[in-house]
Amino acid sequence: MAGRLAEGCAAFVAGRLVEAEAVFRDVLAGAPGDAEAWSNLAAVLNATQRHPQAETACRAAIAVQPRFWAAWGNLGTALHHQQRYQEAVHAYAESLRRNPANADAWSNLGVALADQGRMQASLQAHERAIALAPDNAEMRVNRAMALLAAGDLARGFTENVWRWKAPGMKPHGLGGPCWEGEDPAGRTILVHDEGGFGDTLQFVRYAPLLAKRGARVVLLVQPPLVRLLGRMPGLAGVVARGALLPPYDLHCPMLSLPHGFGTTLQTVPARVPYLQADVSKAACWRARLAEAGAGFRVGLVWSGAARPNMPPAHAMDRRRSLPPACLAPLAGVPGVRFVSLQAGPVAARPPPGLDLLDPMAECADFDDTAAVVAGLDLVISVDTAVAHLAGALGRPVWLLSRYDACWRWLRDRRDSPWYPTLNLYQQAVPGAWAPVIEAVAAELRRLAGSSAPTA
Repeated sequence: MAGRLAEGCAAFVAGRLVEAEAVFRDVLAGAPGDAEAWSNLAAVLNATQRHPQAETACRAAIAVQPRFWAAWGNLGTALHHQQRYQEAVHAYAESLRRNPANADAWSNLGVALADQGRMQASLQAHERAIALAPDNAEMRVNRAMALLAAGDLARGFTENVWRWKAPGMKPHGLGGPCWEGEDPAGRTILVHDEGGFGDTLQFVRYAPLLAKRGARVVLLVQPPLVRLLGRMPGLAGVVARGALLPPYDLHCPMLSLPHGFGTTLQTVPARVPYLQADVSKAACWRARLAEAGAGFRVGLVWSGAARPNMPPAHAMDRRRSLPPACLAPLAGVPGVRFVSLQAGPVAARPPPGLDLLDPMAECADFDDTAAVVAGLDLVISVDTAVAHLAGALGRPVWLLSRYDACWRWLRDRRDSPWYPTLNLYQQAVPGAWAPVIEAVAAELRRLAGSSAPTA
C-alpha cells in the first residue's frame, strides 16, 4: 500500500487530482482503516472544493489515528471553507499540538483567526509560519493580507510584493524595472492593472499623484475602463490591455502603488471624487431617471462575478453575493425608486417585490455605468466593482460585506479610509444576511423620509 500511497501523493503534487483521488479510493477499498489514505483523500477533496466530504474523510482518519497531525490540518481546511471558523481554529491547533513545526498549519491558523477578526492572534500565527518557512510566498501573502486588514498598511503593502511569487498568481508579463518609490520625474511609467475591476478603480487614484511628481504616466487597464479613466487629469494616455504598448522607462502594478507612496492609514489619498462621469451622459440619465418617477433613487447590486473556472474566487463570490430574495424587505421602504446596477446573468433574476428600473442593457462599459450612478442618491452594493465606482465618483454608497471581509475594509469599522462616502454593513454571523438587510432597510427608511432626492 505504501507504493500506491506514494503514487497518489505524486499525482496530487503534480496537480493530477482525478488520478490522485482514484488512487486513494483504491487504497481505501482494500484497506478501509488506512488513516493516511483517508487524510490524503481529504486533501484532494479540499482542493476540489468538496469540503463536507473532506470533513468526513478527515474524521475517518482521526477515528483511526487520533494523533494524526496531517488529518487534523486537513480537517481545519475543510471546516474553514465551510465558514465554521472556530471549529477550524480548534482543528489547526490540534494539528500544531502534535506537530508544532508545521508551517502550513500556522499559516492556515492565521488566516482563520483573521477571518474571525482576531487580528493580533492572527499576526502571531503568521509570524510562527514565516519563522519556519521564510521563503514561502503564499505564507508571506497570507501575512500581508492580515497586516492590511489590521490597518498596518505600510508593512502590509511591502509584504505583498511576494504575491508575484505565489502559486497561481498570473505573471504581469511586463519587462523592465518596477517603480518602487524613487523619484519618478522625467520618466515614463506604465501603471498597469492587476486583479479585478474593483482593484483598478480603487488604486488608479495614485496615477495623477505620480504625474504630479513629474512622471509621464500611461495607464494599461481592462478595456471596459478605458473611456472612464481617460478623463483623469495628468495622464499621458490610457491603453486597453491587449493593445500595442507604448515605450516606457518603468512599470508599476496597481497594487504596488501604495507601497511606492509609503501609504499608511493616515496618508491614504482619500479625496473624492477622483473619477468623473461624462457630463452630457450623466445629465441625460438624470433626466431619464426623473421621468421614471419621483423618489429617493437607489442603485442596487446584489451579486459579484461568479468565476466558476477559478474555484477559490468562485467560493469567495458565493460568500459575498446575496440571493436576490434577501433584498425583498427593501420593497417595503416608502419613497424609494430602485435602479438595478447589476450586470451579468444574475441580472435576469431580480429581487422579488422590487419595482426595478434596469438601465444596464444600455451600459456598454464603466463609463456608461458611471453616468447612471451620477444621477443616483445612493448605491447599495455587495463587495464588487460598482461599490468602488460609486466611491471613486464621490457618491454615497453602502457596502454589504461578508463576515470574512476583504482586507481593504479593515475590521470593526463602519467607515472606510479609502472612500469618505462609504458606509459598511457587515455580517455579524457567517452567511447571515437578514440582519444586515434589516439594518439597511431601517436606515434607508429614515434617509428616504428625511432627504430630498438629488436634482
